Amino acid sequence: MLTYKAMFKHLPEGVHAEVIDFPGAISFGRNLDDARRMLASALVDMAETCLLRGEPLPQPDSTCTDPEADIEEPIHLLLTAASRIVVAPQVAMP
Repeated sequence: MLTYKAMFKHLPEGVHAEVIDFPGAISFGRNLDDARRMLASALVDMAETCLLRGEPLPQPDSTCTDPEADIEEPIHLLLTAASRIVVAPQVAMP
């Protein structure tokens, strides 16, 4: 499990959410709970994309901070290994 830092900023339209130490993991929600849920999904999607491209995951940096954040808190990334199995149809040989 890797622990990154999430930030949330309340806006008139909802809540902006971002993982400060994982570039590209950004989301938005109607309220704080929605923003947390959406950000967790965005973090998993970004991590899976990095791994599929053969890129390393960014190292968590607990010293990161955003002066515009209303809330900063840990966000945990837990990835599980999975096998992608493709079943090819059997072709009869003449």
